[in-house]
Amino acid sequence: MKVRPRSLLLLAAAPLAVACGGRSGGGSPRSAFAAEPSAGAPLAGRQSARDDSLTASRQTAITRAIAEVSPAVVTVQTEQVQQSAPDVFGWMMGVGPQSRTEAGLGTGIIIQPNGVIVTNAHVVADANKISVMLPSGAVYPARTLGVDATQDVAVIKIDASGLPVARLGNSNDVIVGEWAIAIGNPYGFMLGNPEPSVTVGVISGTRRNLVDGTGGPQAYFDMIQTDAAINPGNSGGPLINADGQVIGVNSSIYSPSGGSVGLGFAIPVDRVKHDVDDLLRYGEVRRPWIGVKLRVPTSDNIREAIAQHARIATVVAGSPAARAGLRPGDVIVSENGRAVHNMYDWEGALLDLGVGQQVRLVIGRGDRTFDATVVTENLPEVDAPKVDVLRQLELVTVTPAIRAERGLRSTSGALVFKVSRNMADQLGIQTGDVIVRINDVDIHTAEDASRALDRFSGRGPIRMYLERSGTYYVTDFEIR
Repeated sequence: MKVRPRSLLLLAAAPLAVACGGRSGGGSPRSAFAAEPSAGAPLAGRQSARDDSLTASRQTAITRAIAEVSPAVVTVQTEQVQQSAPDVFGWMMGVGPQSRTEAGLGTGIIIQPNGVIVTNAHVVADANKISVMLPSGAVYPARTLGVDATQDVAVIKIDASGLPVARLGNSNDVIVGEWAIAIGNPYGFMLGNPEPSVTVGVISGTRRNLVDGTGGPQAYFDMIQTDAAINPGNSGGPLINADGQVIGVNSSIYSPSGGSVGLGFAIPVDRVKHDVDDLLRYGEVRRPWIGVKLRVPTSDNIREAIAQHARIATVVAGSPAARAGLRPGDVIVSENGRAVHNMYDWEGALLDLGVGQQVRLVIGRGDRTFDATVVTENLPEVDAPKVDVLRQLELVTVTPAIRAERGLRSTSGALVFKVSRNMADQLGIQTGDVIVRINDVDIHTAEDASRALDRFSGRGPIRMYLERSGTYYVTDFEIR
């Protein structure tokens, strides 16, 4: 994990557990702090009753919830083989590229007794080997069943049966201020215990839209925020409520130091359930599409951009939106009863929709509002081979001079110097945009963007993060 100042961090990095035990000798003098025995009662019986009383008094909703979920929380260990070029001396001696193995670690949640586990996509990204350690210490090889890099969700499986399963709750009824419990394996390389550790806080906010351009933009929509301490290694672990239900999957933190500062974020479990269902059924996540693109705010002030309405810029001919009568200039006021204040709220709303779902929209047009019903379709593929896409894009690496000339917020990225009309319409980009991230890959150069597009083409939906006019936003598409 690369730590960037004031950046939104992904958390792939075994728990800190200190066992303390003590036993008093039977022949030792009674302590001055010991309770005075009652007459006639055997000492062993009185001690047992006292221990039972302490156990009962210590039991809370939180401890019961932890006891219920912890058996289904596992450690996900990965290995990634990387090739490194030899140094000058090695090159002169005829030494070829050297391979080295990098270890990674995160957390996972058992969701089916036959060994199906959900974790973060960035935990298993580019892994050559994946293994899962149960809380008992047993280790199993794992294979990947499906990955949704855009939403940071992955499904893996081990060959086992009769495993404990975590109960998945409902993230729509999460209450701000209720208890939140994060379970996982923070800084797992430092210790070797297989059992997960626990931190406790409250739900700080819901439906949080995170768009950060301070250290290389990241964008997450409709997230659950908590002040329960989340640190590297917690990735993929559960955020649970006091009823012992998983309400989210821990994914990222906002931190100036790389450690927890009380700004942790989890993917809502309802979205995770939708992703897992699609990954198990289709091998990929189907993206709902209605055929509108929203107007990008022109202000370079993020607060002003957030305050602007979700105004439609274009409507694709023949799309569900066109059939429902939507027009450029219309404002999306709400979706299925949920208020939509800006383009980020709309992005979050789309994440919770399924393909073929009927969506009730309230649309503002001029000085009136009206209802519109749209049935979503699967996100259409870009009708062009990946090599053609790269030919129709001319990208330039952002340099200090380019940044100063164009007044860019991003310190690095791939500037769209030229783009064909076809690609501009289908990918949702335009000349002057700066590509800063593609799925889970940060883009620093034009070559980074080219490699990422080549890598993700033909492998499902692609989410591209762009800077345009000082504001960061996303566009989704798929390349055959």
